[in-house]
Amino acid sequence: MKKWTKSIEINAPIEAVWQLFDGSLENMQKIMPQVVENTPIHETEEVVGSVYRQKYREGKRVMEYDVKTLEYVDNPAYKKLKVGFNLGNMFDITACYELEKKDENRTELTYTVTNEPLKWYTKLFLLFATEKVVVDFVERVKKVAEGQLVR
Repeated sequence: MKKWTKSIEINAPIEAVWQLFDGSLENMQKIMPQVVENTPIHETEEVVGSVYRQKYREGKRVMEYDVKTLEYVDNPAYKKLKVGFNLGNMFDITACYELEKKDENRTELTYTVTNEPLKWYTKLFLLFATEKVVVDFVERVKKVAEGQLVR
């Protein structure tokens, strides 16, 4: 299994950053433009256990998978969303977004991804995997969250 973690400080209130992770397709596409659909399949009151069918465009291909909410915390000073999904019966992937309020206008985002290959030959793909995708993602969230405040 491979694991990547990256933290970044965002000059925006925690609630402004958190809304990017609220599950709406519009907000999700601001930080994950490749997601073309996010449809609720099963929603729970406590959020954990909720399942969304997501469609993700990679070039001309559109992949579909079910994303399950594994952890959810929504406190004024700390927020966490952890989701997991199976990609093509080849990888089990988790993504964890943690937000920590530093002060009224500063938030720390910590993004952690794990990738577990499910077939012997998919382990080879992970040999070449880097943290570039994780770094690019936290930088995109920072840019979007800070840019929203300019309007």
